[in-house]
Amino acid sequence: MKKLKLVVVGNGMAGIRTVEELLALAPELYDITVFGAEPHPNYNRILLSPVLAGEQAFDDIILNPLSWYADNGIRLHLGKTVTEIDRVRRVVVADDGTPEGITEPYDRLLLATGSSPFILPVPGKDLEGVISYRDIYDTEAMIEAAKTKKNAVVIGGGLLGLEAANGLKLRGMNVSVVHLGDWLLERQLDETAGRLLQKSLEERGLAFLLGKQTAELVDDGTGRVAAVRFKDGGEVAADLVVMAVGIRPNTTLAESAGLHCNRGIVVSDALQTFDPRIYAVGECVSHRGVAYGLVAPLFEQAKVCANHLAQLGIGQYKGSVLSTKLKVTGIDLFSAGDFIGGDGTEDIVLSDPAGGVYKKLVIKDDKLVGACLYGDTADGAWYFKLLREGRTINDLRDTLMFGESAIGDAGVQGQSRAAAMQDSDEVCGCNGVCKGTIVKAIKDKGLFTVDDVKKHTKAASSCGSCTGLVEQILMSTVGSSFQETPKTKAVCGCTDRTHAEVRKAIREHHLLDHKAVYDFLEWRTPNGCATCRPAVNYYLLSTWPHEAVDDPQSRFVNERVHANIQKDGTFSVIPQMKGGVTNPAELRRIADVADKYHVPMVKVTGGQRIDLLGVKKEDLVNVWKDLGMQSGHAYGKSIRTVKTCVGSEFCRFGTQNSTQMGIDLETMLANMWSPHKVKLAVSGCPRNCAEAGIKDVGVIAVDSGWELYVGGNGGTKTEVAQFLCKVKTADEVKEYSGAFLQLYREEAYYLDRTVHYIARVGLDYIKARVVDDAANRQALFERLLYSLEGLPDPWAARIAGAQKNEYIPIKAIA
Repeated sequence: MKKLKLVVVGNGMAGIRTVEELLALAPELYDITVFGAEPHPNYNRILLSPVLAGEQAFDDIILNPLSWYADNGIRLHLGKTVTEIDRVRRVVVADDGTPEGITEPYDRLLLATGSSPFILPVPGKDLEGVISYRDIYDTEAMIEAAKTKKNAVVIGGGLLGLEAANGLKLRGMNVSVVHLGDWLLERQLDETAGRLLQKSLEERGLAFLLGKQTAELVDDGTGRVAAVRFKDGGEVAADLVVMAVGIRPNTTLAESAGLHCNRGIVVSDALQTFDPRIYAVGECVSHRGVAYGLVAPLFEQAKVCANHLAQLGIGQYKGSVLSTKLKVTGIDLFSAGDFIGGDGTEDIVLSDPAGGVYKKLVIKDDKLVGACLYGDTADGAWYFKLLREGRTINDLRDTLMFGESAIGDAGVQGQSRAAAMQDSDEVCGCNGVCKGTIVKAIKDKGLFTVDDVKKHTKAASSCGSCTGLVEQILMSTVGSSFQETPKTKAVCGCTDRTHAEVRKAIREHHLLDHKAVYDFLEWRTPNGCATCRPAVNYYLLSTWPHEAVDDPQSRFVNERVHANIQKDGTFSVIPQMKGGVTNPAELRRIADVADKYHVPMVKVTGGQRIDLLGVKKEDLVNVWKDLGMQSGHAYGKSIRTVKTCVGSEFCRFGTQNSTQMGIDLETMLANMWSPHKVKLAVSGCPRNCAEAGIKDVGVIAVDSGWELYVGGNGGTKTEVAQFLCKVKTADEVKEYSGAFLQLYREEAYYLDRTVHYIARVGLDYIKARVVDDAANRQALFERLLYSLEGLPDPWAARIAGAQKNEYIPIKAIA
């Protein structure tokens, strides 16, 4: 049977996703030709922001390499713009630089021409240095500009504008965001969440000019932009101006062919234009009067369109419920549906500005119709599911705000999120992939890695926010096989080896120093780099304590000098005060040292310690000598503090001696190195004055013993610790918490906090190793104690003369 001819105009995410769906349904139905205006294969435009921020390279975001087109028999024309559609002859004509161009006949035509950035019609818009933010060309132009230019202005406080601003700031530019609205992301967030977002971004160094309308872009006299001037007369300096004020469907080709367009190419529920042989998907489309600019609706359209192109004819696209996420590392926000509310709606609000958490749920007719989350978005997918399904929430009302894990009758308390999900529950909102699809692919195709799952299901291949959940599903499906051979990203550019592979080689082949690791694993760079050396150093020391060779030059400066470097080049010194307890003699010594060395600031930290800020490097050793106290380890990837409340010794509410427990834990864990910083807290009663619920290990006293919580994080993104178990005695607290920390030390990747480790392996896995398996727990605890046995206090070693040159100023050596 002769194949039909399908021509696809547009090599972007929507058009190629339609082709992928079509190939799955009817692989032999069409000869396929694709025209792409850009000179690149299909790439993930959602991830342009991480490329701009320096977190990924362009090659990392390629979705379909050139080999994919060849493997599927697709003729690909890159860098070729289709200029004409002849609907009578059923051919398209593309510009290839020749008078006749490229002519391609079609039986079916798919238009996926996307959108064009909207450029403000103001004087100066055509100046050099004024660009949009839409594709990899724009991204590369910004990266180049950041190398030589200083001041950037981003016009537009929407999703794209904020991602551009964050990326430019990370590239070293001074960035101001100009926004016409009263708060950021006013289409995605309510005012409270928008203000919280602004505060977080200001802490990263971004400046905001809200309620400002751009009047003109000022010429520096050479044809390059020099400033942005506003209608109120004010202006801000600008070497680079990025327009991120919106998009317009790209309908020029469709209109020239006589297709009906109205704020987009008008399509039916079958994604069919008024010409039945021509279909359209993506940002160029107007469906029921709506044009979508987010990826999830585009992929939903692709699925339906492919169904009709495959001549099955049973799919209907009825529009999409939208959800929003911001791709700025360390900032979590989620919104969906009608999060503003109004007549006939009621709001449930949880607001904790100090903790950076805000949640607003909007209910109408006993159904969830909108959600706005900032700071804690873990339950965003669950709220989105409730919203899309339109189910009544009467039985969930009392616990709705506290998320899916609070629904006791669902049988999910104490389980990992992956284990609690039904097969029909959605994992990847961008691509509409449910848990059952992932599990089936893992089992049927023998998948063991996240990259494999991305390739076969598309889950975690777009915005990446569901990667941790995909890892949990892998872990629960294949068990230890995932632990042994995870093919996640390489440690760095010096090697193709992953963190897991490096740890495994060190363990199985008894490698004890850097050279042995680099030689055995055939490192490209013989001596490693600043990225891999600290990781390898930690893996050596944690795998072979008392045997592996510690390399000081593979540590960051904080860990080399055992003090926190400050922005002015001075250092912060925090002596150890176990459990936050001190005495008059220690306080006098601290005061004397502060006077003697002219310490500019003495401050009590959030961890109940005293911080001496502004100590000169050459004074560090003498400061420690005069203090006569041990290191507080406030500077490294190590045990930091054990915060305590007064407990039963003095507090009338205390049920256990939390202060002594904190002292015992800090004594036990002294000098412990870990993949990242580790903080503990012990509260003497459920009132939890020590804030144990946001610590890596939190201990809360109750009448009958102690409750243990793990995986909390009070940092940039607040994470609430998860309940691990309940124990009766103080010795059990030390054994269970020590076993958990040792498991984390042995299995987490370098720079993973405990919350990231738990997100990867799942809480069920932790419980199985620490709580349920007594022999394994005891073995872990014994390995921890062995690794810490006899370790000297680093300050004492430096006072005795170790690494003396580290503390001598360069000018003194010269």
